[in-house]
Amino acid sequence: MIGRSLPVIPQPAPPAEAAPEYAARLRFLQSPAAHQGHAGVVAAVETIETHMSWVFIAGDHVLKLKKAVRYPFLDFSTLAAREHFCREELRLNSRLAPGVYLGLLALQQDDGGYTLQPEAQLPAPGHTVDWLVLMRRLPPQRLLDRLIAAGAVTREDIDALARVLAAFYRQAPVAAVSPPDYVARFRREMAVNRQVLLQPRFGLGDAAAALDGLDTALVRHAGLLLERAAGGHVVDGHGDLRPEHVCLQPPPVVIDALEFNPALRQVDPFDELCFLGLECELAGAPWIGPQLVAACAATLGDAPPAALLHLYTAYRAQLRARLAMAHLLEPQPRQPHKWAPLAQRYLQRSLAALAEVEATLRG
Repeated sequence: MIGRSLPVIPQPAPPAEAAPEYAARLRFLQSPAAHQGHAGVVAAVETIETHMSWVFIAGDHVLKLKKAVRYPFLDFSTLAAREHFCREELRLNSRLAPGVYLGLLALQQDDGGYTLQPEAQLPAPGHTVDWLVLMRRLPPQRLLDRLIAAGAVTREDIDALARVLAAFYRQAPVAAVSPPDYVARFRREMAVNRQVLLQPRFGLGDAAAALDGLDTALVRHAGLLLERAAGGHVVDGHGDLRPEHVCLQPPPVVIDALEFNPALRQVDPFDELCFLGLECELAGAPWIGPQLVAACAATLGDAPPAALLHLYTAYRAQLRARLAMAHLLEPQPRQPHKWAPLAQRYLQRSLAALAEVEATLRG
C-alpha cells in the first residue's frame, strides 16, 4: 500500500511490541493451527510482509495484522490506534469490495498462549493484544495486474470496472478541501519529490528536467486544478487505486482503500483513474486508462480537459518515481537493483505527459 507521502524509516515500536514477544505472535499467526476457527483445516499459511502490515493467507481467508509502526503520515504504534484503523479498513472497503471484508479478529493471550477470537465472541478468557482484519480470499488469477501480465484483460472487463467505479464516485461525499488548499497539496508533494529524486547518489538523469517541468506546469495551469476543487469534484475516494487492488470477478471489486489518513483519499476521481491508467500502461496495457476515463466520464457526465488528465498523469508518475527511490533510503532495502530503473521509467513517462499537456493546450 503506497500513499502520497514519503515512506521513511519507522520510529521505534512501543516496548510492548518489542521482540521476542512480537516474534512469538507472528509464529502463532504463521501456524495452521491458529486459523482453524475461521478457515477450517489448512495445510500451510502463506505470509507476506509489507511496510505497514503482515498478511497471512490461510485457505480461502486472508488476515491482515497492522505493524506497530509510526510514520509522518500514519500512527499504528498503539493497540487502540490499530483497532481504530482496522475498523476504518472494514468501513471504507465495504464501498468497493462488499462481501470481501468479513470482520475483526482479536489476537488474545492467556496462560495457554495465543488464540484468535471473532469480535462477536468477546469477551473471552484472555486479553486482547492485537487486532486483525479478516477477508475472503479473492481469486488471484483475476487480479488486474496478473491479467495484464497474461494478456487476458478484455474490454468487457474494463467496462464492468468502469461501471463500478463510476457508481462509487457518483456517491462519494465531496471532500472538505478549498481550491487553494487542493493546489497547495500538489506543491507540497513536489517539494518532497525534489528532496528524494535530486539526491546526487541516485544519479537520476531525467529527474531535474521532469521536476522543473512539472513545477512550471503546476503554476501555469493551476486554474485547471482550482476549477476541479471549486466545482466539487474532489471527493473521498479510494486513495490507492492500483492494478493489484482490482479483482475482475463478476462484479469487479477494489480492495485496500487507504484507511490511515483521510486527507490522502481526498482526490479528483480522474486523478485516481489516471493513476490506475498509468500503472496499467507501465504493466503493458496502455489502452486500459483511456477506456476507463472515457467510460467514467460518460457515466458521470463529467469530461475534464485533456490537459488536466495529462497533468495528473505527469504528477502521479513523479510521485511513483519518488516512492520507488524511497526504498533505497531504508536501512536494508529489498531488491535494491529494481528501484532506479523503475523510477527512470516513471520520470520518462512524466516528461512525455508534460509534453502532452502543452501540445493539447496549443491545439
